[in-house]
Amino acid sequence: MRPGVRIGVDVGKARIGVARTDPHGMLATPVETVPRAKDGDGDADIRRIRAIVDELDAMEIVVGLPLSMSGSETASTQDARDFAGRLAAAGGPPVRMIDERLTTVSAQAALHANGRNTRSSRPVIDQVAAVILVQHALDSERSSGKPPGILVDPSQGKGSD
Repeated sequence: MRPGVRIGVDVGKARIGVARTDPHGMLATPVETVPRAKDGDGDADIRRIRAIVDELDAMEIVVGLPLSMSGSETASTQDARDFAGRLAAAGGPPVRMIDERLTTVSAQAALHANGRNTRSSRPVIDQVAAVILVQHALDSERSSGKPPGILVDPSQGKGSD
């Protein structure tokens, strides 16, 4: 298991959930929900995530790759790939994409089980989804001994192994 803090990023159309791991790669916790930059906002979302990465001295960023249950691409897949490419191109630690199927559903179920209303918990759901995502990445690395997911090429914004 590689030591170091990892940042989990759950990209949505309106909000981006951000989570972190401890330096030993044992536990993931929520950090914040970053508003998605709109036209005219430039890269405000990328800058905020990079500030979090720098503040926590993260060694890696894990971005969720939304796929359908069958494993095919969805309407959100290219958006997440583009976002991960922009994040990788901004410099800093490597960016990896990992399958995020069911992270938001799992986050909603966990909050509902704890008595939280889905509508009022939307920003929290994004953070919890990021926690589930980066925890999955930790578990995957722990079981395989290899870094999880697909490495994003910062020069092209596309994934490669």
